[in-house]
Amino acid sequence: MRLSYARELDEYPTGARRMKILTMAVLAILIGSYEGQIAPVVPLLLKDLDMTLTTYGAVSGAAAVAGAIASILGGRLTDRLGRVRLLIPLMALTAVCCFAMTLVHSPRDLLIARIVLAFVDGVAMASTAPLIRDFSPRLGRAQAFGFWTWGPVGANFLAAAVAGWTLPIFNDSWRSQFVIMGCFSLVISVVIAFNIADLSPELRARIQHTERAATDVVDLTQPARVRSLFLRRNIWAHVVGISLWLVLYITLSLFGQTMLVGALGISSAEASTIMAAFWSLNLITLIVTGRVSDRTQLRKPFCLGGTISAVIVTAYLAVSLGQEGVSTGTLMVVGALLGGSLGVAYAPWMANYSEDAEDADPRLQGTAWGLFGFLSKGIAVIGLLVIPHVVEATNWQTWLFVALGCLVLFVPAIVMFNGPWRRRPVSAPAAVSVES
Repeated sequence: MRLSYARELDEYPTGARRMKILTMAVLAILIGSYEGQIAPVVPLLLKDLDMTLTTYGAVSGAAAVAGAIASILGGRLTDRLGRVRLLIPLMALTAVCCFAMTLVHSPRDLLIARIVLAFVDGVAMASTAPLIRDFSPRLGRAQAFGFWTWGPVGANFLAAAVAGWTLPIFNDSWRSQFVIMGCFSLVISVVIAFNIADLSPELRARIQHTERAATDVVDLTQPARVRSLFLRRNIWAHVVGISLWLVLYITLSLFGQTMLVGALGISSAEASTIMAAFWSLNLITLIVTGRVSDRTQLRKPFCLGGTISAVIVTAYLAVSLGQEGVSTGTLMVVGALLGGSLGVAYAPWMANYSEDAEDADPRLQGTAWGLFGFLSKGIAVIGLLVIPHVVEATNWQTWLFVALGCLVLFVPAIVMFNGPWRRRPVSAPAAVSVES
């Protein structure tokens, strides 16, 4: 195999070859998410830099803004330049940014380093979701996006595990973690460069139903127009709806343990155990539901069912935050059910969004996913800056009810998505799963 990271395929890959490229895309989002992890060393960082938690929050917020801008720019660039041409060199550059973190000696240095890293990483990772779309036919797309979601979630576990194992070896030096990140990322970047490929512009312009059946839907002599994407009501329903849905998800991601400790007075260890149950079932339902969604070729029923279930569980959790004596076991069950419910809705939504954007113009997948990246990071900024003030003025129960209201508003958005509610009779050959 030639060492050319910008290889383009003129024929759609099938079988093991397609799965290998999909695996590389998932590995890329895992490594990209890992490079952005800083949570395991925050206590050490605050002490070493003599920095307050408020200052750290402001630094994180600024970095999130940079990442949001990078996502929308990267999405447009990946449509114009190609996925792999953008991804590989920027992954290597992100690894260099990890090494640069070891040169930080003040809050100002940290601000500059985190903004640069977030921007470079945001542009690089904008290629990963479009790659998943490119190499996952519609009959296997929800499961493929379920695996893509394992990247950001798995990065939390990877960073925590590596820090727990190596910090004692390096005398609790937080800089050691960024050296490890940089080395690990450089090696994986080389592995991905040898094994990944891009589709030619002609293949990217197709809607791939199975590995061998595709539809040409655009005139390649005409340029792709972004307005063709945003003149569609269903795309705006996706954009606004998922922004509301993400409020609860980001709240739990950023402040899950803090919320449980502050509202219920339980220990940090108990809170972490409850959140572990949340993430564990979330990871499982992402894949299982994605597979079922692909087999039935239904997206909206899973989005609706998972969201309604999450609304019920969130309402119970919000009421529980105002009570005393709730057992850890009960909270673990509630946390697991909430994580599972959100997982049921999320992978089918990603497939639905990809397909609706594809129906507008298959060449604008990067633009569509760049917008999603901008929104998700934008909600994270709101979480970092707004949630602490709301909680300080009221309490965690109030904010959870706010998040619950946002989740409820996602339900009418689902109605405007494209796609059937019931399974249609299929006369074509049996569906090809993402594992084929």
